[in-house]
Formats: sequence, C-alpha cells, structure tokens
Amino acid sequence: MIATAERLGALLGREFVDGGVHPRFGTRNRILPLADHTYLEVVEVLDHPASDKAPFGQAVRARSAAGGGWLGWVVAVDDIAPVEQRLGRAAVDGSRHRPDGHALKWKQIGVNGLIADPQLPFFVQWESDLGDHPSAGGSEEISLACLEIAGDPLRVSEWLGEPVEAPLTDVKVEWAAPHGTPGILAAQFQTPNGLVRI
Repeated sequence: MIATAERLGALLGREFVDGGVHPRFGTRNRILPLADHTYLEVVEVLDHPASDKAPFGQAVRARSAAGGGWLGWVVAVDDIAPVEQRLGRAAVDGSRHRPDGHALKWKQIGVNGLIADPQLPFFVQWESDLGDHPSAGGSEEISLACLEIAGDPLRVSEWLGEPVEAPLTDVKVEWAAPHGTPGILAAQFQTPNGLVRI
C-alpha cells in the first residue's frame, strides 16, 4: 500500500497521508485530499478476521489477489435512508481511527453491489464533522477531472436512483462498453503539471 501511495503521489505531485485502520472491515488506508470535497484512497487488507467477514474487507482482498487496481468509487449522500429503502437493506456503521487517535464515523451501503457489479458505486453518509472529512485540507490545485468507466450509464443511474450526472456535477464521466468485467478503467486528475491519467 505504501509503495502504491508513493507512486500515485509522485504522479500527482502531493504525498498521501496515513488514514488509519478500519477495525470493522479489517483494512487500512492512505488518503490524498483533493479539491471539491473529494479524495483518493489507497486501501489494503489486514491479516485480521474482520477482513474475511466484512464485504468491504472481502472486496479489498479480492482486488489485491487480482493484482490491484481500481476497486470502485463512492458517492457521499446527506441522508442514507432513501438509499437503504431503495436497496432494501440497512447501511452498516463504518469507522476508522486516524494515527492521532481521532475517530471518524460514517454509514455505508452498497459494497455488495460493487462486488457483484464493479461499475456501481457504494454510498456513504458521513457522521463526523465536515472538518474531519478525508478531503479536509485538500489542495485546490489537484482535482478529479474525469472517471472512465466501463459499463452501462442506465444501469448506474438506476442504482443511484437518479441520472448518473446528478451526483457528479463537477466530474466528467466517459463511458466505455465493457470488454470483460465492468468498472473503473481510469481516473483523470487536473494537477499543476497538467492532466494525469491513472
């Protein structure tokens, strides 16, 4: 994970920070805060029983076993209840402790959908203060410019419960027909040194 974060940080011109451990999911992360309340996250699975039981830990383990790459994307919502109602199940609590010991809390839903169909995002509702959000302190010089997704925009819109463009008003999406497993092909970032595609 550290080597991946260092490689991506070098490409984007800014270092990732240690995000801490997700005890419920058996994972840990490194974070790169970006502009517009977005962030990039590098996650690794831990040798911990939670990673075998929690869907998020299972998804990270499976992606690692497949050689790494983009796991998925996440849409933040102000109220997760309508998503719970639409998907017919309850969100789960998520948390992680930053290296300074401060706990961040959220609710999330949709990881099983991501596992079954990697073009689909999962959803989070942050319960921690906005100042503690992983994007806090993000550089306005680095922004997510475009997601390249192999998939079906109608299927993703159905999953979102609204047109796919609605939650992504500031991010362009380029759709490609899947040639194999659907999902994120690449992300483009605007940096002080120009556009970087990862």
